[in-house]
Amino acid sequence: MGKYIKFLGVGILFGIVLVKSEAVSWYRIFEMFKFQSFHMYGIIGTAVTTGIILLLLSKQLKVKTIKGENLRVPLKEKGFIRYIAGGTIFGLGWALCGACPGPMYILVGTGMFSILIVIAAALLGTFTYGFFKDKLPH
Repeated sequence: MGKYIKFLGVGILFGIVLVKSEAVSWYRIFEMFKFQSFHMYGIIGTAVTTGIILLLLSKQLKVKTIKGENLRVPLKEKGFIRYIAGGTIFGLGWALCGACPGPMYILVGTGMFSILIVIAAALLGTFTYGFFKDKLPH
């Protein structure tokens, strides 16, 4: 259990950074979807760029996973329509509730307890998908 405490620390630090950068602000997200501000696009672009660089570095340095295995990014199946559909559903949910899944929990930590309704709905949607997964076209 003690070896996972560092991940808790990183999660708390990440939450603080998101709050201080206003990445969890409903107003900033609203501005983004109305194309009125570059703020969120800058944050997302920085995150994507950082992720690409760190992934390439971890491959180059042969970083191991927590289980001691070589880091490997699994290949995904090709499928344009499902990515467009999934991205659209995700974006609509993000626009309607004002938060994507990660920051929903950070918002609880900031005292915005009404987001618990959104978390409950997200969990219900996840379990519903899990129940119907085998019956859906993939």
